[in-house]
Amino acid sequence: MSLNLPQGVQVTGPIKPGYESILTHDALTLVAKLHRAFEGRRQELLKARVARQARIDAGEMPDFLPETKAIREGDWKIAPLPKALECRRVEITGPVEAKMIINAFNSGADSYMTDFEDSNSPNWDNQIQGQVNLYKAIRRELSFKNEAGKEYKLNDKIATLQIRPRGWHLDEKHVLVDGQRVSGGLFDFGLVFFHNAKEQIARGAGPFYYLPKMESHLEARLWNDAFVMAQDHCGIPQGTIKATVLVETILATFEMEEILYELRNHSAGLNAGRWDYIFSCIKKFKKNKDFCLAQRGAITMEVPFMRSYALALVQACHKRGAPAMGGMSALIPIKNDPVANEKALAGIRHDKTRDANDGFDGGWVAHPGLVPIAMEEFVKVLGDKPNQWEKQVSGSFGPAQWLDFQPTTPITEAGLRNNINVGIHYLGSWLAGNGCVPIHNLMEDAATAEISRSQVWQWVVSPKGILDDGRKVTEEMVRPMIAEELAKVKATVTAQGEDTASYDQAAVIFDKMSLTPDYPEFLTLPLYEAME
Repeated sequence: MSLNLPQGVQVTGPIKPGYESILTHDALTLVAKLHRAFEGRRQELLKARVARQARIDAGEMPDFLPETKAIREGDWKIAPLPKALECRRVEITGPVEAKMIINAFNSGADSYMTDFEDSNSPNWDNQIQGQVNLYKAIRRELSFKNEAGKEYKLNDKIATLQIRPRGWHLDEKHVLVDGQRVSGGLFDFGLVFFHNAKEQIARGAGPFYYLPKMESHLEARLWNDAFVMAQDHCGIPQGTIKATVLVETILATFEMEEILYELRNHSAGLNAGRWDYIFSCIKKFKKNKDFCLAQRGAITMEVPFMRSYALALVQACHKRGAPAMGGMSALIPIKNDPVANEKALAGIRHDKTRDANDGFDGGWVAHPGLVPIAMEEFVKVLGDKPNQWEKQVSGSFGPAQWLDFQPTTPITEAGLRNNINVGIHYLGSWLAGNGCVPIHNLMEDAATAEISRSQVWQWVVSPKGILDDGRKVTEEMVRPMIAEELAKVKATVTAQGEDTASYDQAAVIFDKMSLTPDYPEFLTLPLYEAME
């Protein structure tokens, strides 16, 4: 099937039935316009990340920016929010797959963040079929029938939709403009905005977005400028778009108010994206000999550097009239084990109780079965109020709190093996097209896989990477474990009736990503090049 493409645009991915309804001449015209206006700046900002990393590797420690002091000390608020974004006590997240979309919309959550990013494996079919699915869902036309004949349809009352495009570092390799790959984020945003913004406005809820992986307010400014151009292009009033920024990098923590300021006409607040945040801390300080975090299970939201970041986010948001959204506990319901299930549900309850009492206006869950518990805990604090924007957090937060990276122990063989096992299992699923995977009773996505391989790399490189039994973590220790854990993963997926073809490749990639001397910045970059 051939497409009617704008001048200078190439599409190299296969065009399956229905894709032509998304990859239209007019929609790709907007994508090309955004690319030509902003690709140069995107590349400059990515180069600025590399330069900043080099300074941190050389010993520079992050701090507040002196040049933006006036913004932090100024008296300003974000623009008023539409009614549809006033109540976000529970937000559910998940990839842009039809069954997931329907279940999330019907879950009873206030809001649903549908994901082209970390919980979605970004192969061409997932990205474009996801666009088709959202187009239908927004118009209440989406349905799904599974192999057993069970039918899924949207309820009359559904959650408010928010959409997460890919981050600035990711390309869409199947679409070229003037011979250059387009930004994955601008591609996702441009298509979904062009096709659906007016329909969402007519239905009273949208267009709303979530923005991932930013490291500076200048990256937020780029998104804001893209929003301004897209609204003008489509004849939509300025400020109609509203976007929540995920604070999931340690550097963004130092610029939270500046990020809100840059997006102030389009801001819907900030979210504490905890898993990517832990990954970011490991990545940024990977060459610091004094930095070495304990295994993942020990890094909870109660440890000082995570707790101070969360409270500072609430403080920044409520000071500026913005929603503060809590992040995701990876716990999920556990079938066929009532004791383990009760423990998991208690963990979710604890997580949401803490967030609600700290001042967050809502929090994330990864599974429809967790919506009632999360809702119950926020309602206990909020009552019938939609939010607690008026709650102000006292205290002073900065480098002393955010860079106090504790705990450094324990690091156990079980913890090391768990990282290897989770990393291989997730990578194998991702390569097979699934980016949201329950593993060992936790919902894993790209962020938790990044922690897994980053910690292995860190423990090998750092002089502090020592197991609780006194053994130093080394390449010679890890490599046989990769083979052993691969065998366990393949046995698990075989028992589940799945194909194991992608897992051998996953183990090779995990080995390379966790044992190479030069730390690769993102797992998803080489993985994306390896997929169709």
